[in-house]
Amino acid sequence: MGLYTITLPDVGEGIAEAELTEWQVAVGDEVAEDDVLGTVMTDKAAVEVPSTVAGKVVWLCGEPGDVIAIGDKFIQIEVEGDGNDTAAPAPAKAPEPKAAQPEETETADADADQPAPRATGAETPATAKTPAAEPPRAGATVRREPLAKGEKPLASPAVRRRAQDAGIDLRLVGGSGPAGRILHEDLDAYVEHGPVTGRGGARLPATGTREVKVVGMRRKIAEKMALSWSRIPHITIVEEIDVTALEELRAKLNAAHGTERGKLTVLPFVMRAIVNAVAAQPEMNARYDDDAGVIHQSDAVHIGIAAQTPAGLTVPVARHVEAASLWENAAELARLAEAARTGKASREELSGSTITITSLGPLGALATTPIINHPEVAIVGINKMTTRPMWDGEAFRPRKMMNISCSFDHRVIDGWDAAVFVQKLKTLLETPALMFVEE
Repeated sequence: MGLYTITLPDVGEGIAEAELTEWQVAVGDEVAEDDVLGTVMTDKAAVEVPSTVAGKVVWLCGEPGDVIAIGDKFIQIEVEGDGNDTAAPAPAKAPEPKAAQPEETETADADADQPAPRATGAETPATAKTPAAEPPRAGATVRREPLAKGEKPLASPAVRRRAQDAGIDLRLVGGSGPAGRILHEDLDAYVEHGPVTGRGGARLPATGTREVKVVGMRRKIAEKMALSWSRIPHITIVEEIDVTALEELRAKLNAAHGTERGKLTVLPFVMRAIVNAVAAQPEMNARYDDDAGVIHQSDAVHIGIAAQTPAGLTVPVARHVEAASLWENAAELARLAEAARTGKASREELSGSTITITSLGPLGALATTPIINHPEVAIVGINKMTTRPMWDGEAFRPRKMMNISCSFDHRVIDGWDAAVFVQKLKTLLETPALMFVEE
């Protein structure tokens, strides 16, 4: 048997390190060639690292959240033959000992089988002294759900006797003692507040906390947002758009060509409007290298589309929008959305945008304040479309209205120029025929 070491491969041009986000294997697992060993995250994308050999995993380089340099040892596998590493495998991290669980000195079954003794003498349930209840011990589990029919609650004989005398069904009482044991104060809470309801109805105080490590995609999002917000002084302009004519045109195009070409959403029209608007104001279609003090204006219009995925916010890029038709842009949007949703978008598909669109779709609000996708200088936010009564000079008439929220880098975009850009978008979206007129 030999030892085979797999190093972290080159995961992209110019990438010096990557963050480990997930292991697909554990020490002791048998793997085959081409099995996925783990996933690492670069600045732009998640990359799966495959195995180049078959064998048994004997060592892992770290835990999710660790940053690993390209070329460093990633995993060691015991293989048939000589392998490629003569050194002994590094010791695996020993698992942390688990906190000792409190021992149960009596079981619910034993309590349930014994008949509860009756109170004697002159004491009544109301006047009988109740023993002082011990506070919940460390590691105790608070039961906030009612027990199903047939389940036996965990409680001491004294608690059972008190509950029986008071006519209380212990299955409806939340238990705050170890392993959900019902204590005397739980009976007090039941008398005061009522039974548990399955939604925390026992009104017991919530005391638990959780630590969620920020790793992988979430860490990249946090870093990018912090970078954009800390370095870019934003100016945001909100404008309302009457999209009644646009919606009528979209409906007619979908009715005529939707079956063979696919349905059009609002976004391809917004993309077309942006192409026309940046042609008159190329400073909006740019990236600002604030370290070098240089603005890179682009003739090509590469529009980033902010997309929510199970892993978090990503921005796949539709390239050369200026050269594409409405339906070509619609098809590209669908393809990029699927690639982002399934985590299969490549590094190239997630970089190189010159301006970005963000939209919350039907969940959108009246207005938002989009954060610019650094190092770009502008972002266009699409808000919820609603039908509102609008005055046309003679009467109030129902119109389909939609607000846009556009943010600009105030270091390189003046407020006047930003307002001109927004008004250009408004004109094009309210009179969509203008988008297709060659000037």
